[in-house]
Amino acid sequence: MSTAVAEEAGGGRAVARRGRWIEHWDPEDPEFWARTGARIARRNLVFSILAEHIGFSIWSLWSVMVLFMGPEYGLTAADKFLLVSTPTVVGAVLRLPYTLAVSRFGGRNWTVFSAALLLVPAALAALVIQPGTSLGTFVLVAAVAGVGGGNFASSMTNINMFFPEHRKGWALGLNAGGGNLGVAVVQLVGLLVLGTAGAATPRLVLWVYLPLIVVAALCSVFFMDNLATGRSDTRAMREVVRDPHCWVMSFLYIGTFGSFIGYGFAFGLVLQTQFGRTPLQAAALTFLGPLLGSVSRPLGGWLSDRLGGARVTLATFALMALGTVGAIVASSADSLAVFVACFVALFVFSGVGNGSTYKMIPAIFQDKAAAAVAAGQDRAEAVARARRLSGAVIGIAGAVGALGGLFINLAFRSSFATASSGVPAFVGFLVFYAVCFALTWAVYLRSAPAGTGAARLAGAGG
Repeated sequence: MSTAVAEEAGGGRAVARRGRWIEHWDPEDPEFWARTGARIARRNLVFSILAEHIGFSIWSLWSVMVLFMGPEYGLTAADKFLLVSTPTVVGAVLRLPYTLAVSRFGGRNWTVFSAALLLVPAALAALVIQPGTSLGTFVLVAAVAGVGGGNFASSMTNINMFFPEHRKGWALGLNAGGGNLGVAVVQLVGLLVLGTAGAATPRLVLWVYLPLIVVAALCSVFFMDNLATGRSDTRAMREVVRDPHCWVMSFLYIGTFGSFIGYGFAFGLVLQTQFGRTPLQAAALTFLGPLLGSVSRPLGGWLSDRLGGARVTLATFALMALGTVGAIVASSADSLAVFVACFVALFVFSGVGNGSTYKMIPAIFQDKAAAAVAAGQDRAEAVARARRLSGAVIGIAGAVGALGGLFINLAFRSSFATASSGVPAFVGFLVFYAVCFALTWAVYLRSAPAGTGAARLAGAGG
């Protein structure tokens, strides 16, 4: 029993419950937060980041594996784009049940299970990664790696419940940014293996991650907690899908996170296909984008805490459009240096946008909760409902946004197959960013009455 944790968080009240469950949790109470809440929340954040980080690495594993797959594997560029696309769609689909699992089983319990589950795709990859394996087998094993993509949704839903509203931009940005770094780190591991042991030793990447998965699962066992107050009713997801903001934010997240994960999976293949880079040369560059995009995500949350999520998101889409224009010009001029600079800039701007869009979600429902309290609803009830609904939207937006990664890889696959260039794909991305810019302005930066979920998002508190 975890009475020590429960008594600390609950003001001395013992909890007759098995496992690390915290019954009382009110981060909006300054006294509670200063006394025990901040310390517990930070501890859970640290180990949530660790598990999510490993999950992202396994999710993006095949973007590294394809760099080891030379002519002896008998795969075309289109086949390799298919391999890196497959985990994306599986991870996107799994994000919805992973979000619900936090409410059903507890954030700590599900983190333990989902982290341990990463052993399966890592072990399977180690078994099949060799010449002579069929494309169908590779696709099936790559699909299993999609479980790593689900970890993000459950981790974000869980951490969203631990922090007070005014700290969520920072906390969610740090949690997501630390997780997103898994994309860059697995590529750095791949680069290290390629540079030292050569392209014939892809299993060395797996031997690095198998023990790390065990460490992440064990740390979740010993250092994380479940929040009893995080048990949402089963109607939360069904209720929130009727809210237009759920789908607006999901669409915007396609533009930010979909870009980040899609570009992360495709970067190496684009460099090889369009600029003729060798696997080692491509790996030496590909980690830069995910690395800087991950680091910039907490910056997006921090800026949103101060300037307003909608303002930061609007600026993000404008900058992403500018970066896309640069990538088109560089592609047409066959300038590798300019292309890499613009592509890396796209990662950075998408990272900022990831942080700002996720900051907007709880702010939307905080605005609605404030209006409900003004209309006479009990404050605790309104705040609890807002937290449940924002958690549900985080899961839905995470799932829909991840599908953007699939669209990006399919667009590149089609673009190179028909035009032998990525330019047609980039033109499509440019149009999409323009639509996201217009939607952000129309919904969240025009005047909106209080309680609509849009009124406060342009201000510093949004």
